[in-house]
Amino acid sequence: MKTTFFIAAATAFTTVSSLAIPPAKRDGGSISITPHDSYGSSIGVLGCKINVNRVAYWPMQPSCDGMCMKVSANGRSTTLLQIDTSGGAYDISYEAWNILKTGQSATTDPVEGGGFAATYERVDMSQCADIITESSGKLAFTAANSMNYIAGCPANSWVGRNYALYNIANSVCSLGVDERCTLDMSVSNQPSCPSGLGSQKPLAGDQVMNIIYGTGAKQVAA
Repeated sequence: MKTTFFIAAATAFTTVSSLAIPPAKRDGGSISITPHDSYGSSIGVLGCKINVNRVAYWPMQPSCDGMCMKVSANGRSTTLLQIDTSGGAYDISYEAWNILKTGQSATTDPVEGGGFAATYERVDMSQCADIITESSGKLAFTAANSMNYIAGCPANSWVGRNYALYNIANSVCSLGVDERCTLDMSVSNQPSCPSGLGSQKPLAGDQVMNIIYGTGAKQVAA
């Protein structure tokens, strides 16, 4: 079973071309949500700059305008940021899954199990603002490995207006330098970073922590 990581508090829940990624419609429906406890993002969203306990791994490509999903089950609801695709499942962070299932944090009362019934609604990105922890409120991406996704988002899309690039080499923030990079698409599609793009130095102090399925123990993501 796949699983991912979510460090949100239980109080967050309530009783350039034809290749451009198309804008998301406001949609929703009934789904079965499954737990995911190992953080990762194929589009390069940095786990050390978001709350990894409130993310979604869903079948569709993350939209440039509609990455925020409101998920409800068992009289509870939360918003989740979709930062990756799945093989067809509606995976969400293990912590979020545990709270939606039982009302309790996975760190204090972890449970196991498969999918259970939920509904989702794609909502305005402002409703996921509290998931983003980057200092300027931007959604942070790895500068070295996110340009295919960034370049596919129109300049006037939410991602096009609200991304930040960092010289961090991987989505779990274990390599690189925690520094902002700049990008001038009129000059180059390659970001410019103070320490040189693509640093592979071991990075300390920005650890991403997974909550392990079934145990509630925290473990550094690798």
